[in-house]
Amino acid sequence: MLEIILSIILIITLILSSIIVVKKRKKAGLTGVKSVLTSICFFLIAIISLFAYWFNFMGLLVWFINICLLILGAYFTKYMKIEEK
Repeated sequence: MLEIILSIILIITLILSSIIVVKKRKKAGLTGVKSVLTSICFFLIAIISLFAYWFNFMGLLVWFINICLLILGAYFTKYMKIEEK
């Protein structure tokens, strides 16, 4: 039962956070793919981990994909716009 509750919470959080990212990008007037790749990589890490958990596939391949996505997400942070206050 706990697994179902945690999965539902993760799905709801992913949906809400993706909506927030889209709204903030529109508000800031950002276009292009490079500035959103960090968010996409982090969302993919959560989605892949959720599917791996559902299908009992928590092996080396999932770890490798997650680490590659984490490195890619960290690399593309240089293209994110810094807010000036």
